[in-house]
Amino acid sequence: MNPLVDQYLLDGCGRCKLGGTPQCKVHNWTAPLIEMRRIVLAGGFTEERKWGMPTYTWKGKNVVMVTAFKDNCVISFFKGALLSDPKSLLVMPGENSQSVRFLRFNDVKQVLKQERDIKKFLKEVIQLEESGKKVVSKKADEMEVPVELTNAFKKSAAFKKAFYALTPGRQRGYLLHFSAAKQSDTRAGRIEKATEKILAGKGMQD
Repeated sequence: MNPLVDQYLLDGCGRCKLGGTPQCKVHNWTAPLIEMRRIVLAGGFTEERKWGMPTYTWKGKNVVMVTAFKDNCVISFFKGALLSDPKSLLVMPGENSQSVRFLRFNDVKQVLKQERDIKKFLKEVIQLEESGKKVVSKKADEMEVPVELTNAFKKSAAFKKAFYALTPGRQRGYLLHFSAAKQSDTRAGRIEKATEKILAGKGMQD
């Protein structure tokens, strides 16, 4: 256990003026953060503090981070896009995230309920590092368009025009989001839900 992480739990990351005060967001999630820390340390990772936050390395490589946000706390996997996720538990931190994936929590019970899944991801993190696999980032025009989106384009020329009028980053975000779903029905459902935003020229996070 790194004393710098102990300090994080007491004072926060120090990246905003609320650091070291009772209003620091870290204090909202101290209990689940401690549980996530326990689980990661049990996996044999080296605990460090980078960017002001608890960061875990494997043979010198950054692989996992535990941190607090305003509305939740998360455990982030730097190569999360390569992890097998049959339960679709992992989420993207932003529409342009091609590598990082994380798990969100709002209390200790949620962490304990998913402890087995977290441990599974951590074991796979080690396997990925040992294998040397890397996430290859793709531009929007290099990404495969799911057949469900192609079908939606065929049904509506206006929808297709609106999609390709989006910035490359927004297109990429939607493509990642749609393609991440394992089932065709789920992909189609995600496209349907995003249609209004796309027609309005907005990205996933707008």
